[in-house]
Amino acid sequence: MEMINALQETVAASKADQDKLMAEVRVEHVLRQYQFRAELDASRASNEELRKANEELHRELQWLGEHSMGEQNPTTQERTRPMSFSQAIMDVVVPINFMTPKIVFTSTEDLEAHLIAFNAQMMILGGTNTMHYKLFMGTFTGTTLQLFIGLPDGHITSFD
Repeated sequence: MEMINALQETVAASKADQDKLMAEVRVEHVLRQYQFRAELDASRASNEELRKANEELHRELQWLGEHSMGEQNPTTQERTRPMSFSQAIMDVVVPINFMTPKIVFTSTEDLEAHLIAFNAQMMILGGTNTMHYKLFMGTFTGTTLQLFIGLPDGHITSFD
């Protein structure tokens, strides 16, 4: 009988331990839920602040756009010499990552050979005909460059 009583006491103690452990798990779960809700509320508040700041920036950008309509476009760079090119040539955009030909004309070489070498490099590099205009000028140095710069504004209208 003593043995049965001892076993019953052990089972009862084990049941009490299990109940205590379950209560601790429930409390921990509730605490995690409160922490999660607090973090979620803080995140929502932060998102709302960012949304309001974004709206304010958008309004300022619209205001700047509306009030600068009569001004010169800020992305348009003032052109400097050489202006020998026509406006159509000046408007040609050379991609920023385009590898330019690596040849130079100093006026001591044969002009025809220089022109052939330039055209060959442009063909190899994949340059378009319209890019020839601007990039060919970059091969000039010294006297040749000075002569080119001295041409009248808008004088050059084609690569030929």
